[in-house]
Amino acid sequence: MIFSEEANDAVVERIEEWGAMKGVDVEVVMINENETVQRISAAIEAGTMPDAFDLGVDFALLLSQTGQLQALDDLYQQIGDAHGGWLDAMDAILASTDFGGAIYGIPYAASGINVLYRRVDVLEPVGEADAPATWQEIAVNSAAGQDPPSHYGMGFALSNVGDANLTTTMLQSWGGRIADDAGTTCTLDSPETRAFLEWITGAFADGLFPPGVTTWDGGGDNTAYQSGNALFIANPGSVYLNIRENDPELLEATRFSGLPAGPAMHIVPVTAKLRGIPASTSPEKTELAKDLFAFLAEDEFMEQYMSAAIYGPALDSQLEFAVFNESPVHIGLADAALNGTPGTFPDVDNAALAEYQTNFLTPRMIQRIVVDNLSIDDSIAETQAACQAIYDKHNQ
Repeated sequence: MIFSEEANDAVVERIEEWGAMKGVDVEVVMINENETVQRISAAIEAGTMPDAFDLGVDFALLLSQTGQLQALDDLYQQIGDAHGGWLDAMDAILASTDFGGAIYGIPYAASGINVLYRRVDVLEPVGEADAPATWQEIAVNSAAGQDPPSHYGMGFALSNVGDANLTTTMLQSWGGRIADDAGTTCTLDSPETRAFLEWITGAFADGLFPPGVTTWDGGGDNTAYQSGNALFIANPGSVYLNIRENDPELLEATRFSGLPAGPAMHIVPVTAKLRGIPASTSPEKTELAKDLFAFLAEDEFMEQYMSAAIYGPALDSQLEFAVFNESPVHIGLADAALNGTPGTFPDVDNAALAEYQTNFLTPRMIQRIVVDNLSIDDSIAETQAACQAIYDKHNQ
């Protein structure tokens, strides 16, 4: 379930249409995507797995390591061939060595792509209307344009939700790394990590973040921007879809640009949303699920879905969809899907890093400083130890 009721409804209707065509009883259960790991983990424990489900690449890596997913190489080839091929980013993302050379999920969209939103009506009068080239410029612009408690500058989540893993991207753009080039040893304890934490916790101490960012749910940034409480957010497209339909004045006051660079590098992460089939699914239902995945991938439906959704294209045929050539946000999403940095670059995209991310260790590290008053050094040491324990577990 994403922040577009129209897109959610379209998926449900399409699956039910397929069920009616095939004479198959279907039940579609929609849950918040931030609850996927919790709900599926509970289902594995209880032996009540669905026959097919959506998941992210990080979670697919972890589940494939424990034999919970079926390999879908033939279906990946079949759907790719039918739609002009998969974008290079999809191939690169699914080529992680921890997948063992197999395909454990069928992409339906490029995800993890954030576009920077900014309130030009507020920023222009203070001389800060241009798209910021760096994260540091966002802080400068925020300080110039915000007017607490009416509105704050930096509407970026620092809580335990997927949106807050944007802080890992920020950290990497400072030159920080989660692990070494071999993907076996945690390397968080570095001067680059300290420099990043000094910047972001300094911005927090300066009051540049709206109150509550350390406890936001997955819609916190949406609410902050749409209510006028934040000047900047990074969002895939749900906010654009909402204000396009419901707040034309805010849309007129908004400009869009790519994610900025850090002092060391410019990172625009691209990952994928996948459809997977659990190992527990019977052979008969496995074949039905494969047929459903191909039905959901048909261009006529996906063009309708992408027009209402918050994702970039995954297949070459999808680049021709009107939304990726007309909507300002979706043009940016398509550009990132084609030219962004696939996976978790510059870190190795493996199961250890996936677990690091699903445990939100970067935002937690920040929380320990700004909420619990831990020193930067102590917070790094604590997170380094937790991170290394994860890497040790996966390298046994």
